[in-house]
Amino acid sequence: MSGHAPATRPKVPEGKSRFLTTRQKEANEKGYVGYDTIWESFQKEVPYTTPKKP
Repeated sequence: MSGHAPATRPKVPEGKSRFLTTRQKEANEKGYVGYDTIWESFQKEVPYTTPKKP
């Protein structure tokens, strides 16, 4: 039969939202395609400084 879908999955573009980025991984030998999830921090960290003594 002609018109079969290809055996490989199409490349998905990188997904971006406010704090999250997802990227498609390469398929493994079984054909499983995974995704990397990268979280950006919600808060800003300020280095701790000791308070002045009175």
